[in-house]
Amino acid sequence: MKKTLLTSIGILSLILGILGVIIPLLPTTPFLLLSSFLFLKSSSKLHLWLLNNKYLGKYIKDFEQEKSIPLKVKITSLTLLWLTISYSALFIVKLLWLKILLLAIAIAVTLHILHYKTRK
Repeated sequence: MKKTLLTSIGILSLILGILGVIIPLLPTTPFLLLSSFLFLKSSSKLHLWLLNNKYLGKYIKDFEQEKSIPLKVKITSLTLLWLTISYSALFIVKLLWLKILLLAIAIAVTLHILHYKTRK
């Protein structure tokens, strides 16, 4: 039962991590690392699949080993984050409190990304 629960949460976390690649408001790395941890505890098959995945595996391994983010990824992430948040705040969202919330999220995500060392 415990392994099933951990695997289920790991799969949900993986889905959120993949969505985070597309949607700037969702952080990719924490969800992928959580998935890796949960799969390590519940399913060695899924853990190995994730680490050996063509798209996500290298990203997880590099981050786990070096605790750093490539410069290009930082620039791209922050640019997309601020473009989408700014567009939403200026043209879509009408409520002031929601605009403030979007700004707070953008600042928090920016600080989170900048917190990590930059890998060239």
